[in-house]
Amino acid sequence: MEILNSRIIVRPSDYAATLAFYRDGLGLAIAREYPGGTVFFAGQSLVEVAAHGGSGQPGTFDGALWLQVRDVSDAAAELALKGITIVREPVLEPWGLWEMWVADPDGVPIVLVEVPAEHPIRRDQRWSPE
Repeated sequence: MEILNSRIIVRPSDYAATLAFYRDGLGLAIAREYPGGTVFFAGQSLVEVAAHGGSGQPGTFDGALWLQVRDVSDAAAELALKGITIVREPVLEPWGLWEMWVADPDGVPIVLVEVPAEHPIRRDQRWSPE
C-alpha cells in the first residue's frame, strides 16, 4: 500500500487552548483551516487540531494517525488479505473524504483516507485564479 500523505490528528477537550498551544506556543504555521479545525505544518508532517471528539480524560490520546492512500477500497482489500481487522469499512464522509479505520496492536486509531479529485484539499492553496 502506497502512503501519499500523513498527519497526526489531535482531538482535544479544549479546542481553543490546544489551538493556541500549537499556533502561539509552539509557533507552528497554519497549513489550512476548515470549519471543524486547523491543520499545522510540523516539519515534514502535519498536526491537525480537530474541534470535536476529545474525551477530556487526562493522559488519554484522543487522536488518530491519518494516512492518505490512492484508493481506500484497494487498501481495504490489501489489509484484509494480510489479516488486519478493518474497524470501520470505507465510508464517504459528509466532509467529502473516503475514510476507513483500522487500529494498531495497542489500539491507536489509524484512518486511511482517499481524497477525491474534486475535493478542496487537492487545491494548491498558494495559487488562486485571477
